[in-house]
Amino acid sequence: MEKILVVDDEARIRDIIRQYIEFEGFSFYEADDGLAAYQMVKAEPFDLIILDVMMPNWDGITTLRKIREFSEVPVILLTAKGEEYDKVFGFDLGADDYVVKPFSPKELMSRVKAILKRVHRAKPEEETYTFRGLTVDPKSYEMKIDGKPVNLTPKEFELLVYFIHNKNTVITRDTLLNHIWGYDFYGDSRTVDTHIKMLRGNLGEYRDLIKTIWGVGYKYEEY
Repeated sequence: MEKILVVDDEARIRDIIRQYIEFEGFSFYEADDGLAAYQMVKAEPFDLIILDVMMPNWDGITTLRKIREFSEVPVILLTAKGEEYDKVFGFDLGADDYVVKPFSPKELMSRVKAILKRVHRAKPEEETYTFRGLTVDPKSYEMKIDGKPVNLTPKEFELLVYFIHNKNTVITRDTLLNHIWGYDFYGDSRTVDTHIKMLRGNLGEYRDLIKTIWGVGYKYEEY
């Protein structure tokens, strides 16, 4: 049974999410601040964390940053803010998804189930990929350029591996959303563009491997 940790300083929000989590058959755990959540994650493994951004003491961003120092557990951020900057900042720290308050509990659970399904799905083609000075190892979630490790968020790495597995194929934004995020995205597809922009930045001299196909999507092509 999957263990889900809900971190929010509002008991009402935690209780609402609890009902839906338990209805789906998942195990519910809760914390009312980021520090308590951090200590819980250090003590035992969880399958997914739903993490509020605006909290006293340790806020969600601080908590996510600290958790990412030792764990790649999937994290969905909850926040009252909807600005693009906040989304980019959360994704850059390694958030897997982002839900703006007030939210639909049913939508939140659809995202929870999609992420858990994606995480549990068997990973195809685990061989290390090499192109000139670029190496990508799906088994260790590690990318290196000229022998030096480059830190990628989980979503950036999954995008890169998916591109490599589908070289020379034009891939639409909707396809990327459905494969990497695991659901029909609620909103526009700018989140794909945001992640690819960050991925290109981390690829450095190899950024041009990912080509924009205007009006369609993207293509990974060795040059």
